[in-house]
Amino acid sequence: MPNARTSALNSSGNRSPRLAPWSASGGSIASWLHDLPILAGGLGLLYGLVALSRYWSGAVNGQAEIHLNPGALPGYALHSVTRIMLAYVLSLAVTLVYAYVAAHNRRAERFMIPLLDTLQSIPVLSFLPSVMVSMVALFPGRQLGIELGSIVLIFTGQVWNMAFSVYSSMKSVPNDLLEASEAYGLSWWQKLVQLELPYSMIGLVWNSMMSVAGGWFFLMACEMFVLGNHDLRLPGLGSYLQTAANAGDMRAILWGVSAMIGVIVLMDQLIWRPAIAWSQKFKFEQVEATQVPRSPILDLLRRSRIIARADRRLLTPARQALILHFSRDRESGQNASATRAATRPITWVGRAVGALALGGIAYAVWKMFVALATLSRVDLLAIFRGAGATFLRVEFSLLLAALWTIPAGVFIGTRPRIAAVAQPIAQVTASIPATALFPIVLLLLIRAGGGLGIASIILLLLGTQWYVLFNVIAGASALPTDLKEVCDVFGIGRLERWRKFILPGIFPFMITGFITASGGAWNASIVAEYVHFRGQTFSTVGLGAVISGATDAGKVAVLLGATAVMAAMVVTLNRLVWRRLYFLASTRFKLEA
Repeated sequence: MPNARTSALNSSGNRSPRLAPWSASGGSIASWLHDLPILAGGLGLLYGLVALSRYWSGAVNGQAEIHLNPGALPGYALHSVTRIMLAYVLSLAVTLVYAYVAAHNRRAERFMIPLLDTLQSIPVLSFLPSVMVSMVALFPGRQLGIELGSIVLIFTGQVWNMAFSVYSSMKSVPNDLLEASEAYGLSWWQKLVQLELPYSMIGLVWNSMMSVAGGWFFLMACEMFVLGNHDLRLPGLGSYLQTAANAGDMRAILWGVSAMIGVIVLMDQLIWRPAIAWSQKFKFEQVEATQVPRSPILDLLRRSRIIARADRRLLTPARQALILHFSRDRESGQNASATRAATRPITWVGRAVGALALGGIAYAVWKMFVALATLSRVDLLAIFRGAGATFLRVEFSLLLAALWTIPAGVFIGTRPRIAAVAQPIAQVTASIPATALFPIVLLLLIRAGGGLGIASIILLLLGTQWYVLFNVIAGASALPTDLKEVCDVFGIGRLERWRKFILPGIFPFMITGFITASGGAWNASIVAEYVHFRGQTFSTVGLGAVISGATDAGKVAVLLGATAVMAAMVVTLNRLVWRRLYFLASTRFKLEA
């Protein structure tokens, strides 16, 4: 096997980190049989998209009747999967742009990372009024507006941990590889595609799974919600589960959860297992591991002649054209003055756009202060009291999560055979909305003499521990095999191995997991501290309960005030804790020669 340090910059070799992994086997008739499942899947996907496009282009139906008949579940599953995957595609595009700019521009990094940490902590329902009003205004009278609003809401629960993961990985690229890329004269595009994205791929794949799981977690809030006097609902598994929970129908809840588990397992086998097996080619090591994840679906795709032909005729020419377009032209003969003259209009356009953006932000801040001025003393006391209670719950849930996710994540990540079994189970468990399980949890706690105060901590833990677990698994699976063998050769004990090798090796991933888990815990407070069940509303003291109650009552000023307090607390934590740990992860615990 070629050295990982040179293969990251080389387009040849079996384990090359190029982003075109497919290859075709011979030209016999049997090889074409491998394309039949791919053709069938493609035709099914096309039919589903056509059917959904007809529904989305129709007249608005924001109060669709949700049937609790199990026969309606396949159609609801199709709607939910489409929303989640479209939100994921949007999240992936935003992730790559946002993380790249933050990792390469120090001035932008100073406010982009705190802003990212703040936005990920703002509950989904805080985005709801502005998002839904904007989308409906863009497509008045059409179902497409409400559907896009739901997709954007799901996007607000998916994008943050993916952006943090790619940013952290780009900041942790070894200096010797960066110096080699400069020595080879790679353009920014070649450096991105052949070095930075491959180095970020393992963490991105695992955080993508966590993002999709987060989409399922908040699906109930994104498909069925109350905005003032309007009760909006969309056909989907989330609205099915919410309707069943409101009716206290345990049979329908079990049917809905079973359907969701089936969809998640199917997506795991068709999407995530192939992605995990494929991402292992980007592992930074000099000795190839003896045990690597395998996927029959990935093997099928690699043998497909259709995909190989598409790669040869479409993807490869497009990739080469992009490389040529962004390559450095060292012999162009353009002088510095001509370059400045060419970029001067772009600079002025950028300044104009920045001025307009600042003006819009200033206007929004002024309108927010006008709304906050109407808050009463009782509202302010409820907001600050709830902020203190939610802060304690969030930190306690993070502590509980760390106690088991770190050792479990390392155990799973360093053993591919166990990961092949444990990863789908963890993904299914992380994807099931805690609010779907809430009726069972609440009934048990009521019978045991507990209340929502304890149940909210359990719900926060169910919604946030997976961010830490998935990132620790990603970090453990990315540990170089050669360093593991060095530990074995020198007989390093278990405690010393954890202190000298494992914890430093997974530290950047672990910090990313804790940051996203913290934001997810603040976000999950809206469903953990305020719940509708059997026609009753259960709530406890907390900022999430204040936000959910204000959303139900249409109190915009209270909603803005609670969101502003939450953002201020998150920014403070970012400055005092997370920013310093990120700097430590990108300097002291950077894997390099």
